Amino acid sequence: METLQAVSSAETSSRHIPVMQKEVLAFLRPQFGARLLDGTLGGGGHALTLLEATAPDGMLIGIDQDAAALSLATRRLALFRQRCLFVHENFSNASAVLRDLQWEGVDGVLLDLGFSSLQVEDGDRGFSFLRPGPLDMRMDRDQNLQATDVVNRSSEETLRKIFREFGEEPAARSLAHALVRERSLAPIQTTTDLVQVIDRVIRRSSRVHLHPATRAFQALRIAVNGELEHLSTFLREGYRLLRPRGRMVILSYHSLEDRLVKEAFRRWAATCLCPPQLQVCSCQWSPQVRILTSKPLTPTSEEVARNPRARSARLRAVERLAMEGVWPC
Repeated sequence: METLQAVSSAETSSRHIPVMQKEVLAFLRPQFGARLLDGTLGGGGHALTLLEATAPDGMLIGIDQDAAALSLATRRLALFRQRCLFVHENFSNASAVLRDLQWEGVDGVLLDLGFSSLQVEDGDRGFSFLRPGPLDMRMDRDQNLQATDVVNRSSEETLRKIFREFGEEPAARSLAHALVRERSLAPIQTTTDLVQVIDRVIRRSSRVHLHPATRAFQALRIAVNGELEHLSTFLREGYRLLRPRGRMVILSYHSLEDRLVKEAFRRWAATCLCPPQLQVCSCQWSPQVRILTSKPLTPTSEEVARNPRARSARLRAVERLAMEGVWPC
């Protein structure tokens, strides 16, 4: 077995602290020889602990739409390269990935929906309002749409909806109007350009410990990457990826994601999907999973102190019921 390839100090910094690592392991219950899917591989922090827990022969597929993240994870997990498969793809296409690799289901699925420190700390990616750089925000840099396209080409009404629905921004209307006015003078091309407009519209408050640009940047990131659409696609029948008794853990970071996950898990666990007004069930649905978390778990105060980016995490988990014919998806 070869030794782990050298990884730079920047790559091994606190940016790769896995969020709620103990809770993820407790719910996934990785066993020797298990087959696992990490649908949001990132820097490989969670994958590393899962591979260690499933030694010596557990296998893991790591999916990520960010080629830079895959490159980092490949280096970080070099010690386990015989037990890892890396795929440049969005997790919403996980079913197709498993079919292509001829994997008939997995024993555990992990989705960590937060964008990685690797992305936010790179000013050239345009995710952070604290770092100057191009207004990009693409998780998959092969796609064409960038945040600057959304800001400079969308109608005022579309911008308002993006900020209101994806960012839950109270000043959505005023911000959209200000951006349209500003871009008529000159294109908004950098994170600094955008923050300057936001600062003129949304005043900082001593009572609210939230940067004025937080919601707007979140909204644009979600819009650029189609994050909710990808999550909704996955949640339609994501339970089919699991073998009987297999488990799924999803970490979300804002109410929009968590709501989708909660509703999907409840639907998967329901005994009937018929409209409430029907007196006789006709859907022929049966429960597919058992919900393991009646309420979302949150990080401990100690973890938040150690890793502030974990503060908004919400963990939900389900277990696939033991039934015949759960594969293929």
